[in-house]
Amino acid sequence: MSVAPEAFYASGAMRSPVHFIPLFTTAFAVFFAIVMFRRWRAKGGTHLLWWAIGMVSYATGTLTESLTTLWGWHAPVFRAWYITGALLGGMPLAQGSVFLHLSRKAAVRWTWAVCTIVVVASVCVILSPIDASAVEPYRLSGKALAWSWVRLFSPFVNTYALVFLVGGAIMSAMRFRRDPALGARFAGNVLIAIGGILPGIGGTFTRLGHVEVLYVTELLGLVLIYIGFRLNTLQRIPAPAVTPA
Repeated sequence: MSVAPEAFYASGAMRSPVHFIPLFTTAFAVFFAIVMFRRWRAKGGTHLLWWAIGMVSYATGTLTESLTTLWGWHAPVFRAWYITGALLGGMPLAQGSVFLHLSRKAAVRWTWAVCTIVVVASVCVILSPIDASAVEPYRLSGKALAWSWVRLFSPFVNTYALVFLVGGAIMSAMRFRRDPALGARFAGNVLIAIGGILPGIGGTFTRLGHVEVLYVTELLGLVLIYIGFRLNTLQRIPAPAVTPA
């Protein structure tokens, strides 16, 4: 199922510059993903791998928004958007924080639990019929899922992402706040926390019919997370002083 370009213009819907923001967000997310994969290969660490995967997921979600803005609504693109955006969202980034802050045993357990939920929900999204009456020519909304109960999965996964991504950044910020020498890391984690919250705010506006807010908050959130990442990686934690015996 798709909505042809003719229907796009016939509907009276007009594209504004805001509707092209996801194109820039996608390009920036791809760049960020490359940076993260290179850092993972150089440094190792499961948390870095998850953050790199999170950037790929982020880029895929905003790419589906771009495709819909440029060429109209298509069912496969919509399903890909719901899985990578509404379901995954910040989950892979949060999973990186899980591996960073929890023991490996606990992190693996959380990974199995949340990934199982995402897989089950994704299968439901793929199998759900489309409610044609809820389809908009250039906007993506979960209302297009005829199985409306499938949408109950996303609040759980998004809450999980909020708790571990934003909560982990806040915990780190409070820890670095105690040491004036680590001011950049404190600021970096504050920016990551804000950047993690912004897309969620945009998602709330999307459910109210203002998808343009999501496009703006996705880009701003990503930029803040990137700046926070840079601040964290540029300032090294000083080694503890060793008292001569």
